[in-house]
Amino acid sequence: MPEMPEVQGLVDFLRERATGLTVTKVSVANIAALKTYDPPIDAMTGATVTGAQRHGKFVDLETDAGAHLVFHLAKAGWLRWYDQLPATVIRPGKTPIALRVGFDDGSGFDLTEAGTKKSLAYYAARSPADVPGIARLGPDPLDDGFTRDTLAELLAGRRTQIKGVLRDQSIIAGIGNAYSDEILHAAKMSPYALAATLTDAEIDRLYAAMQQTLAEAVAAASGKPPADLKDAKRRGMAVHGRRGEACPVCGDEVRSVFFADNSLEYCPTCQTGGKILADRRLSRLLK
Repeated sequence: MPEMPEVQGLVDFLRERATGLTVTKVSVANIAALKTYDPPIDAMTGATVTGAQRHGKFVDLETDAGAHLVFHLAKAGWLRWYDQLPATVIRPGKTPIALRVGFDDGSGFDLTEAGTKKSLAYYAARSPADVPGIARLGPDPLDDGFTRDTLAELLAGRRTQIKGVLRDQSIIAGIGNAYSDEILHAAKMSPYALAATLTDAEIDRLYAAMQQTLAEAVAAASGKPPADLKDAKRRGMAVHGRRGEACPVCGDEVRSVFFADNSLEYCPTCQTGGKILADRRLSRLLK
């Protein structure tokens, strides 16, 4: 799933490559992924791109027509950029393409989604705040106003596991499964630790790990075209997606906990005092 760093990389790319271009084509290939009807999606046609912004994991393509093209790539979505947009006809229902956008210099992009579970969403909106998912977002951890005390206030009283807190977009925007694993590993913290019980020293470590992990990942994504962002993400991971490999810090084996449709990865030595976390389907911690 694309998270803050990769989404920021896409935004930076679109801001540089598409700003000033005029939209000549908006082809809807998956009508179920289009979540709005007013303004109509074809209101983008003839509009000039004026910039791009990120809101959590949402990409916001701004235009001079008073309309924004906003999209969320969900778990299996991606943006495929073309310097020369293909002329092939899109056949709805027979392609992974959900939306095709073309520009007046011949370039453009497809929003695509792999697999059978379709969660990718795109919106035409007068304001990004009109998109429900954006309206519900918590603060962005890389904003200047997001301080250590901000984090402490968000954690206070939450008797839920810190892994879930970090992934909850209404609490903190932009972090998902992968980077929550990386942040918790860097903070030397169990994913099952209860947010409300963290000590001041643990909050200090968590805040520092969050800032450093995300800032480094955003820097690594900066300047890369969309085709290179996924590989850059994988290369930068210490524990996420590295089950069975050696922890780069201590050498212990990276372990996994499996959920219904995903998993988390962690290092027992670095994060849980050597304890192996049980599969969450068993809902227990091995003693």
